Amino acid sequence: MGEKDISEKVLEDYNDVFADIVNVLLFHGERLVKEDELENVKDKSQYKADEKLHEQERDVVKIWRKDGRDCRIRIALFGIENQTDIDADMVFRVLGYDGAGYRRQLLKKEKEEDTREETGIPENETEIEVEGGKERYPVITLVLYFGYERRWKKRTLYEIMDIPEELKPYVSDYRMNVFEIAWLTDEQVQMFQSDFKIVADYFVQMRKNKYYTPSEETIKHVDEILKMMAVLTKDRSFEEAQNMIREEKGEAKSMETFLSKAMRESRAEGEIKGKIEGKIEGEKKLLISQVYKKMLKEQEAEEIAEDLVEEISEIQRIYDIIEEDLPEFDVDKVYERLSAEAVKEPA
Repeated sequence: MGEKDISEKVLEDYNDVFADIVNVLLFHGERLVKEDELENVKDKSQYKADEKLHEQERDVVKIWRKDGRDCRIRIALFGIENQTDIDADMVFRVLGYDGAGYRRQLLKKEKEEDTREETGIPENETEIEVEGGKERYPVITLVLYFGYERRWKKRTLYEIMDIPEELKPYVSDYRMNVFEIAWLTDEQVQMFQSDFKIVADYFVQMRKNKYYTPSEETIKHVDEILKMMAVLTKDRSFEEAQNMIREEKGEAKSMETFLSKAMRESRAEGEIKGKIEGKIEGEKKLLISQVYKKMLKEQEAEEIAEDLVEEISEIQRIYDIIEEDLPEFDVDKVYERLSAEAVKEPA
């Protein structure tokens, strides 16, 4: 699994964040799922296609045991999938993930039946162990879409397939649960109680305002949220803020604190870079002017290079550009053409 994929998932893997996402998006903010009722599950499945064995893995998946870890009753399996772009085949992917989740329950039952036969354990004793849930539970996948330029319209099997009307009665439709984070209402954003509130707030602000005013909410999982935001947004400010936390540990921080400092340092670096670039530009334009004045005296490129103690190749480029524009001369235009040619040159 790539570093980018891991960075997207690590924040959501915390039980407080996972439970918060489920409670807000599925239960409208009601705290039905408690963080201590969630258990991590490694959810990898395999399938055969083109005579090859393939593996698929969910982003984040957890089992919800309503009465806690000591209880055998499983209420549901929740999976979260992150998407920054619209995937036309996502319905198929989610259907595969959910199908694998149900298939695993069937395989588990078959394994338990084999165990009973091998050990001679009475059937009713095994039934007592799984009484209530009997290892049958729904599989629910939440697709979190972080794009804010396009809406996700096609969410069902019927919508992505051209199914003849006469076949529709025999084809079960399948709907995936897509939650467009950037289109959440302000009220929904305020329902979040974990660090995911900061994530949702960012995307809603960017969709509505095209800019982000950092939140003053205290961050609990600092490194994890900055990593996730850096991957999802491709904004360097989050990477720079992430570097700071290695130097400033042990103190509660908000996104406003981190990004404000990162932006100040970025501006300072930009000013230094600007001064350096400005100095280089000034020196280059001075050289161009000197070449032009010597050309007016009918000096050739080699003679000018010798007088100015510059590389003949550099002077020749300047000489040729000026000569093309004569009798007009504009130092800024010559500099722009010189810079453009430098960019096109192979490294």
